[in-house]
Amino acid sequence: MSDEILDAYRSSIDNIDAALVHILAERFKVTQAVGRYKAKAGLPPADPGREERQIARLRKLAEDARLDPEFSEKFLRFIIDEVIRHHEQFRDEG
Repeated sequence: MSDEILDAYRSSIDNIDAALVHILAERFKVTQAVGRYKAKAGLPPADPGREERQIARLRKLAEDARLDPEFSEKFLRFIIDEVIRHHEQFRDEG
């Protein structure tokens, strides 16, 4: 049994999911370059001030977009934690 309306919604969701994956891949390419730079420059893997500014900025964007800011913060925190983990690996590889 096929529901054309549901299928169209799901197709859009699939396209959005694909775009999200590609955007995350690009973001991590850049953050890995940052991690390598920080390791070479002897900078710490984390920058708590920048992280807090980013969270505040994205919470505001979420509110403006009518997206739950708590969800957006959790999502961003997950990404930031993963980025820091990568930066720590680059530092430890020295």
